[in-house]
Amino acid sequence: MTRILGIDPGIASAAAVIEIADGIDNIAPKLIDVVDIPILGTAAKTRVDAIGLRNWIASYHPDFAGVERAGSMPRQGVASAFKYGRAAGTIEGVIACCGIPMVLVEPSKWKRTFHLNSDKEASRQLAIGLFPHAHNQLNLRRHHQRAEAMLIALFTANNRTGRAL
Repeated sequence: MTRILGIDPGIASAAAVIEIADGIDNIAPKLIDVVDIPILGTAAKTRVDAIGLRNWIASYHPDFAGVERAGSMPRQGVASAFKYGRAAGTIEGVIACCGIPMVLVEPSKWKRTFHLNSDKEASRQLAIGLFPHAHNQLNLRRHHQRAEAMLIALFTANNRTGRAL
C-alpha cells in the first residue's frame, strides 16, 4: 500500500492523505484523512501553522506528495497574491523538511483529467462519489478545498504509478 499526500495550497485550503493498493487495478483508493490547513493568527495576519502541518503530515507517513502549483490569479491584488505565495511556499517547505518526494501538479491537468472546470461544487460532488466514506468530511459546500486536496492526491497517485483512472 502506498500513501499519497495531496494539497490544495493557500490559507483557506486543505490536505488529504489517501492510500492506494500497489500494482492492483480496480481497487478503490481509500481516504486516510483530510484536514483544513492549520493556520495561526487572525484576519490579515493569518499564516500557515508550519509545525501543526508538519505534525499532521508526519502522523500519516505519506510516501509521496502532490501539491497544486501556486500562481496568482488575474485581477488578484498584490497583498493577496503575496499571502497566497507565502502560504504555498511554507507548505512546500514543510513537505521537503519531512523528506517526502513531491511533485507540483498543474491545476489545468488534474482538473482536465477529472473533467472539471473552475466549479468548486463539481469538485466536491466528484470527491463524494469517488470517496463515499468521506461524506462527513465533505458535507458542506465550503469543503470544496478538501475535495480538491483529495482529487489532487488521487491524480498524483495515478500519474505516479501509471494506473488508469
